[in-house]
Amino acid sequence: MTGKTAYLYVLDTLADWEPGFLTAELNSGRYFARPDTRIPVRTAGLTTEPVTTMGGLRVRPEVPIDEIRPQDAAILILPGGNTWLEPLHDPVPAKAAEFLAAGVPVAAICGATLALANAGMLDERRHTSNNLGALRAMCHGYAGAGHFVPEPAVTDGDLITASGSAPLEFAREALARLGVLAPASLEAWYRLHAKPAEGMPTSS
Repeated sequence: MTGKTAYLYVLDTLADWEPGFLTAELNSGRYFARPDTRIPVRTAGLTTEPVTTMGGLRVRPEVPIDEIRPQDAAILILPGGNTWLEPLHDPVPAKAAEFLAAGVPVAAICGATLALANAGMLDERRHTSNNLGALRAMCHGYAGAGHFVPEPAVTDGDLITASGSAPLEFAREALARLGVLAPASLEAWYRLHAKPAEGMPTSS
C-alpha cells in the first residue's frame, strides 16, 4: 500500500461526518499494522473550484476527478451529500466503475449510493443504502433490489456501501478491505468508538 493515495470526492453539501472516521485513520496510519506507514488522503472534485460542505466548511479540491488514476490509488471514497442525483455528478460513477474494473476499492455512503444505483452499478452486487424504498423511488436506473442487504454497511468484493447512519461501520468495512490494521486492532478500534468505555485499540 506504500505510495498509494486515498481519494475523497468532495461536493457541495458533503455530509461532513460520514467519511471522518475513515479518512482520519488512513491519513494518520496511527493503528496500522506496519509502523510508520499511512495512506495520505487527497480531495478530488469535479473541478478545483471550492465546494461547501453541509457543515459550512469550504474545501478546495486538490485535483479534478477526471485526472485521478486507479494505479495511483488505494481507495476512492464517495461521501454522502444532497446533490448526488444531479447530472453534474455523472462523471463520478463512471470513475468508480473504472476503479472497480482495476481492482481498486470504492467506498460509497448515503447519497453516494444513490448515484451508483442510478448508474446501474448495484444491480449485480450486494449492497446497502439508507432505504430500499428510496432507491427504488429515486433511482430510475436501479434494478438491484434482489441484492439489497438491510445492514449498516456491506462489502461485495471491492465495493463498500453504507447507510448514512453508519459512518463507523463504513470505516470498519473499508479498513478491513484494505487490510491495513491487524484484525484484533480493527475490532478494538471499532469497540473504542462504538463503546468508548471498553478501552483503546492495540497495535497488534
